[in-house]
Amino acid sequence: MSVLDRFRLDGKRLFITGGSRGLGRQMALSIAEAGADVTLVGRDQASLEATAAEIRDRGREACILTADVSIPAECESACLRALELYGGFDILINNVGGRRIDIPTTEMPLDKWQSIIDLNLTSTFLCTKHIGGAMVKRGTGGRVINVASISGMIANRGIGGRSYETSKAAVIHFTRATATDWAPHKVTVNAICPGGFMTEPNVKWAEQNPDIISTFRAQIPVGDFGQPEDMGPLAVYLASDASRYMTGAALVIDGGYTLW
Repeated sequence: MSVLDRFRLDGKRLFITGGSRGLGRQMALSIAEAGADVTLVGRDQASLEATAAEIRDRGREACILTADVSIPAECESACLRALELYGGFDILINNVGGRRIDIPTTEMPLDKWQSIIDLNLTSTFLCTKHIGGAMVKRGTGGRVINVASISGMIANRGIGGRSYETSKAAVIHFTRATATDWAPHKVTVNAICPGGFMTEPNVKWAEQNPDIISTFRAQIPVGDFGQPEDMGPLAVYLASDASRYMTGAALVIDGGYTLW
């Protein structure tokens, strides 16, 4: 098998949360280009259908499930429905997540704290339990990719809502712990830790907080934010046979921001 052939994903099936927009959309499209069929899960029917059409244009099968995976019951239902419809998956990307709030710890209501924990961490646990667990039971291996953040390694300056940093740090360690459990089953579990990327939410954040964004950009050694297409090749690598010997890793992609 050639080096490039090891990146092929022909005959594989991907389950991805938050796969219709931003980084999730780009990872879904890239994995489809490498040969996999895709099941997209998200809240917005229109964007799901638009991304599914792009995947079909690439010659791959695309299915959609509308669910808000930040609500544990909806997340669990979507996983079980997907397994019922499609039987199982070879690749899981727990992509959905976000900060959503900018509230100091001293003023943080418990329900707001819990909502971000559920969005970033509980959804990752439930999808890993059900979709990844089916990989373990099947016994033929698989790939789990958790989208964490550099914010799980550092504290962001000038931004409240520390539930985000806390939940992303937990995703990183959940990745490591699950990787040790599932390595004997040939299911690898790795995390991607993005830095600043100009996704739709971050474009909006930049408009509302220009000083924070300009300071952030000035501290990136390569000089600018990442673009969603920068995530695609890394996702393909982690989903493919090329990463067979990597598990429990937290791969930083941040233009060098955390090097300072």
